[in-house]
Amino acid sequence: MLSKSPTEQYTYVRNCKQTTFSSEIPLVDLSKPDIAKSLIVNACEEYGFFKVINHGVSMETMTKLESEAMNFFSLPLIEKEKAGPANPFGYGNKSIGQSGDVGWLEYLLLTTNQEYNSPTLSSAFGQNTEKFRTVLDDYMCGVRKMACEILDFMAEGLNIEPNNVFSKLLMDKESDSLFRMNHYPACPEQGEDGDENIIGFGEHTDPQIISLLRSNNTSGLQISLRDGSWISVPSDHSSFFINVGDSLQVMTNGRFRSVRHRVVANGFKSRLSMIYFVGPPLSEKIAPLPSLMKGKESLYKEFTWFEYKTSNYASRLADNRLGHFERIAAS
Repeated sequence: MLSKSPTEQYTYVRNCKQTTFSSEIPLVDLSKPDIAKSLIVNACEEYGFFKVINHGVSMETMTKLESEAMNFFSLPLIEKEKAGPANPFGYGNKSIGQSGDVGWLEYLLLTTNQEYNSPTLSSAFGQNTEKFRTVLDDYMCGVRKMACEILDFMAEGLNIEPNNVFSKLLMDKESDSLFRMNHYPACPEQGEDGDENIIGFGEHTDPQIISLLRSNNTSGLQISLRDGSWISVPSDHSSFFINVGDSLQVMTNGRFRSVRHRVVANGFKSRLSMIYFVGPPLSEKIAPLPSLMKGKESLYKEFTWFEYKTSNYASRLADNRLGHFERIAAS
């Protein structure tokens, strides 16, 4: 649980706008490659978001990690705080980033490099560290393989050669990828009439290339459509949901759009989500791919992933963080 009197220390963002569960979320079956390629491209253009099934990550692997994560988040706060404060890696409680954003959640942020994670994991899991490390390794290995498959399908769907133009950034030994577990406890302050929702994680886009999210069967995730309206995403603990990130938006020169999303708290059930963020090496130059330009002008200034990541850390969640890197059309 979170600390006993959150309202004494934090002012939570409340959302009064109604949303409906949507049946229009694009669905991609990874076991059907020829169909998947075009479906992925269409989904990335229209929503920046899609759901995948037949993804190759076993239910056993997903369930084991979920169980280990819940064991950790069920510990007394004083025990969990041994793995914090998050700076940026480690355990965090309510505070999101360094710019004042807060939410009804607690989390554990890790790098995908297990050696780097050792001090955090030892503090968090003690004698169970090796067990958690093994379970996490199995999960990340499966998700990384799925991510490469999806990224290659994207490239093929866009007729880009070679088709590993995106996935090679993930497979690079210097890849700056992250893994995050978010826990949203049941929120006693949630409006009973449903007219008001406390925000668990405020609206934002992900800065990386893509994010691969899996959660338990508690709803809460919402995405923004092109017209600015919000829809709720039905939960499905057996599937993964894929977000287009800012870096992929730039690499496709705006053809793919990073999806703005948020999580609202649930008044009755806790929500656990596990997200693998696919990041390029810090020195990687992010710019529209020449093969997609075909005489078009670039909408973005070139920048390194390190520059964009640094800019993100200095911003608020809801900011248009790509705005600093957009080219301003000549008048």
